[in-house]
Amino acid sequence: MLKFFRRLLPFALIWGAVLLFLQRVWFFRDPVRITPGDEDLLVSPCDGQVVYVRRVENGEIVSEKLGQKIRVSEITHAEWPEGQTPGHGWLIGIYMSPLDVHFNYAPMRGRITGIVHNGAKLNLPMVDLWEYIQLTYLRRAVDLFAKRYALENERQTVFIEGRIKVAMVEIADKFVSKISTYVNVGETLRPGQKISFIERGSQVDLFIFGDVDFLVGVGDQVYGAQTPIARLSPQG
Repeated sequence: MLKFFRRLLPFALIWGAVLLFLQRVWFFRDPVRITPGDEDLLVSPCDGQVVYVRRVENGEIVSEKLGQKIRVSEITHAEWPEGQTPGHGWLIGIYMSPLDVHFNYAPMRGRITGIVHNGAKLNLPMVDLWEYIQLTYLRRAVDLFAKRYALENERQTVFIEGRIKVAMVEIADKFVSKISTYVNVGETLRPGQKISFIERGSQVDLFIFGDVDFLVGVGDQVYGAQTPIARLSPQG
């Protein structure tokens, strides 16, 4: 038995070193990102996989939840700073796996009109084991729209106004302990500017209120501050 544990010890030490590296280094890596210079483009607010793209009409997401439409405020957990939610637009959801970079970035140039944080008594897990394997390792599309976590978990919503209005909703996963924010209300952001850091797996929902042509679809891998996700129309 003693010989068995002696043989096992090197593997345990290696595994412990790997876990320590992931927790102290890999999760906090901050790669250089080159943001496209074309400001007609919206860039991805985070690394991850696109899990849904939905139309927003009259302040509601066009999909059924228990026979009812989902209001924008059910996801933002906040009213628009000007007091009226823009009526028509799009919602794109991006799932961030533990293997992705966990900084979040400004999708366009604009002024921050509001930052609202909402806690939760308990953060629900975003995915089950099979969904996690598909998203993280197999890189397969999984539709996560209207799951309970998207409506109930802790979140921070950043409202940005530029050529169009957007709302960036950072939704915490079960094991997220902190969202660190580097910007303030009233600050003018440049495209690709670092906004926040959210630990481990999580999700960013981006509401886009304006005329755009999407350049990505469900299942695509995107990279924050770098991947163009949509192009503004000339009147956008």
